[in-house]
Amino acid sequence: MDMNTYSTEDIRTIAVVGHAGAGKTTLVEALLYKTGMINTPGSVEKGNTVCDYDPLEKIHLHTQKLAVTHTDYKNTRLYLLDTPGYPDFMGQALCALDAVETVAVVVNAANGIEFTSNRMMQWAEARGLCRMIIVNKIDGENLNLPELMQEIRETFGQECLPINLPADKATRVVDCFFNENGKTDFSSPAEAHRALIDQVVEVDEALMTQYLEQGDIAPEALHAPFEEALRNGHLVPVCFVSARTGVGVPELADAFVKLLPNPKEGNPPLFERWPSNAERKNAVPFRSEPDATKHVLAHVFKVEMDPYVGKISVFRVHQGMITPDTQLFIGESRKPFKAGHLFTLQGKQHVPVNRCIPGDICAVAKVEEIEFDAVLHDAPEDDHIHLKPLDFPHAVFGLAIAPKRRGDEHKLSEVLHKLEAEDPALDVEYDPSTHEEVMRGLGELHLQRVLEKMQQQYKLEVDTHPPKIPYRETITTPAEGHHRHKKQTGGAGQFGEVFLRIEPLSRGAGFEFVDEVKGGAIPGQFIPAVEKGVRQAMEAGAVAGYPMQDVRVIVYDGKAHPVDSKEVAFVAAGKKAFQDAAAKARPIVLEPVVNIEISVPESNIGDVTGDLSARRGQVTGTAPSRSGMTTVSARAPLAELSSYHSRLKSLTAGRGSYTLAFSHYEPVAPHIQQQLMAQYKPGSED
Repeated sequence: MDMNTYSTEDIRTIAVVGHAGAGKTTLVEALLYKTGMINTPGSVEKGNTVCDYDPLEKIHLHTQKLAVTHTDYKNTRLYLLDTPGYPDFMGQALCALDAVETVAVVVNAANGIEFTSNRMMQWAEARGLCRMIIVNKIDGENLNLPELMQEIRETFGQECLPINLPADKATRVVDCFFNENGKTDFSSPAEAHRALIDQVVEVDEALMTQYLEQGDIAPEALHAPFEEALRNGHLVPVCFVSARTGVGVPELADAFVKLLPNPKEGNPPLFERWPSNAERKNAVPFRSEPDATKHVLAHVFKVEMDPYVGKISVFRVHQGMITPDTQLFIGESRKPFKAGHLFTLQGKQHVPVNRCIPGDICAVAKVEEIEFDAVLHDAPEDDHIHLKPLDFPHAVFGLAIAPKRRGDEHKLSEVLHKLEAEDPALDVEYDPSTHEEVMRGLGELHLQRVLEKMQQQYKLEVDTHPPKIPYRETITTPAEGHHRHKKQTGGAGQFGEVFLRIEPLSRGAGFEFVDEVKGGAIPGQFIPAVEKGVRQAMEAGAVAGYPMQDVRVIVYDGKAHPVDSKEVAFVAAGKKAFQDAAAKARPIVLEPVVNIEISVPESNIGDVTGDLSARRGQVTGTAPSRSGMTTVSARAPLAELSSYHSRLKSLTAGRGSYTLAFSHYEPVAPHIQQQLMAQYKPGSED
């Protein structure tokens, strides 16, 4: 189907998500094959699928990054986004949410609802997206599909209803929305059809009245209320398939075309207008319109560094039309670029296009200024429009990294910048207190793959070691500080005097600086210098050399000299006055505490919870699943988890997995504070 022949109403966009092993990539491959886009379905094991094209994906036989593909079926353009299932690559999966109307959560019929499936359902609901569930691998042995259907409804709500059911021992499926007849392996089309109609008519009062009077409604009359039920989460359709055998795949494609919303029917994207690029505090909602005649709004949800093509920026068009001649701005940048060579993606293949309309997912290459999450537009007045930021999991698993060869420092910096640009869940930071370059990700597997990519794609050898724990310091009681800085060196001198108070703030509040100086005792132009000195002192710490937080500083008095007072003098006075106050304010060391979710076999729960207790952890809950695994939720100090991956592997014979998310800072135990203080060797300036 030529791109010029379809309209926005003919587009469906679907993110295929779910836990590792659910068969997402195989399902996308089956859909491409059944709809005629490819001649032969590839397999993950052979490394010849459309979506798993990255060399590391072929080596490790699982998806590691978001892939975009499309197919044309029954005069409809289907965009399918294949996503990773391992929690370590959750950042890539989340990126897909802002490019689609519908999230299809794939569930392994043998394993039931697993960690990633559960989380993606929650994230999709939070973004206001339509959701459906695809039960895959229904050809497996010893399955209990009625029990799985019950688990789905108990976990995600009674609004989860099948729109088809397996029949003849899962060798075919029977439609239950447009059809009431036939025999199925469990339940019946009539029962499922009635439940669907009952659920859908609830969103339309007039239709409900008609239904109660007539006793039935033709499915064709239910399109609008069906879409409304999807939009407001009142209905989550469930489909059954076997991607391996192809059972249910054509019916799934039909459901995509007939039942899922087009870009004009889905909930609007969560655009906001910010007062400025850096300040979201006073953001107001902004509604885009999926109209090709309006000015352009497109959102970049994927950036990829192709070793041959260079930087590829993939975007979803939400408003307006983009052609190769369109001049586009990037966010607040006043410098336009021409779209030039436009293409859509078929895995790693680039398919040239001559227009992109609302709903299309397209890309441009070699525009270095485009970053992930950028909004592309053609009207300068739209330079403060952003998409509401995604709530990415906190990257807490870290490695300090350095090049093996001297002279590769600049190359390492360039490579890390490229890797960070294409992976929103990867953070790279330089710690000035430890002089370490620290790379943080969502888990050990995540960073392991990053290091492999460095070596294979960029030919860069590095050394790594666990980073120092990012302790912080704070104060526990109010105190006052004072310092007079006076220096005479023959010519003009330096003079500044500062009186200040410090007070502890609630945990996580950060830093507040308050100017209460009266009568110009410290001239206004020197107040920023005092704050600068205070910040320098806070960065250096008070007892163990770690940055301070959760402190309010109130400068209330001081003195200045009409000739000798300078900025440098008040920087020094502010710094020393703060140090004077901090020494009296009973400073303590804080440690990061993380939430940890661990998936373990039921037989290992006791071992795992006992080990957590030994690591100063607190178990907050457990949740069993049908697959014989249990999710243990706990909180623990990050310092106790540096070697947890290998320990969990040992306790569970390799079957356990976990994710970390930063929770909060809390005071360290007194004996640990004493150790950290004893290790601290301040410089001469401190």
